[in-house]
Amino acid sequence: MPPSPYGPMLLIANPSAGRGRGAVLQTLTTALDATDLDYRIVTTAGPGDATELAARAVTSGDHRFVVAVGGDGTVHEVVNGLVDAGAGTARGDGLVLGVVAGGSGCDFIKTFGLPADPRKIVRHLGGDALFPIDLGRIRYVDRSGRQITRVFANIAEAGWGADVTERANGLPRWVGPTRYVAAIFLATMRMKAVLTTVTVDHTELTEPMTEVVIANGQFFGGGLKVAPRALPDDGKLNVQTWQSRPTDVFRDLPKVRVGEHLSRPDIREYQSSAVTVDAVSPLTVEADGEVLGTTPATFDVLRGQVSLKI
Repeated sequence: MPPSPYGPMLLIANPSAGRGRGAVLQTLTTALDATDLDYRIVTTAGPGDATELAARAVTSGDHRFVVAVGGDGTVHEVVNGLVDAGAGTARGDGLVLGVVAGGSGCDFIKTFGLPADPRKIVRHLGGDALFPIDLGRIRYVDRSGRQITRVFANIAEAGWGADVTERANGLPRWVGPTRYVAAIFLATMRMKAVLTTVTVDHTELTEPMTEVVIANGQFFGGGLKVAPRALPDDGKLNVQTWQSRPTDVFRDLPKVRVGEHLSRPDIREYQSSAVTVDAVSPLTVEADGEVLGTTPATFDVLRGQVSLKI
């Protein structure tokens, strides 16, 4: 395999991601060493490291091709290093994002049909095939009351789904992707509808809601196909408002897994370039599996700042 036309790769790896710990990274480097691809690996030691490493690499001009090795949280941090969320622009020209699944869950790659096996993904890291992608941008309130702006690659939520994520993140990582299912059942016991106002292009809706989904990609929660009509290159976010009851969750979880839940009468779906979510009591907000803060929150689309290596 010849060298990449996008220059040397910087692999930003979470060495403790997933149940296999460093096994993914070891398998990946063995496969890379059998090619002519030029790469360098840096590992993270804690939260925020991947963002700082990615930002430093592209602003210095040393790299334009950055590969996230880990789960959805690592992808989230890397894209926040590649893009200045406040300005809404990339921190370099022609930036290329690669992803190697290495966490207990990497739902982002499922929308693009990329393999999770690190030996197979090496074939996708070589060559010149790119897919320009949108990123979502979110402005929210953090736990200390500050207004924060970040970008996200895959899916954000406000309400019950963010509570699920918070519970899932508190479960042992060795449980694997099934921890999301366990968290769903735990969070459903405390599910409640909150009077919420959602504003999308040309429409404003105020009613009791349990969940608001703002999707750039199609999958979350360990393979649940929550947004089958989301397209990560159309300049729109797929927005869903839910009024689910606990019985709905228990009955329809198999439908969510295969993307057949949107016919439910308690779900409304929109395509919008911008979204505002506000509620009479703050809703928990998450993006890419990372719990961020609370509403009020606004979302919009950043187009053409990054291309995915496919």
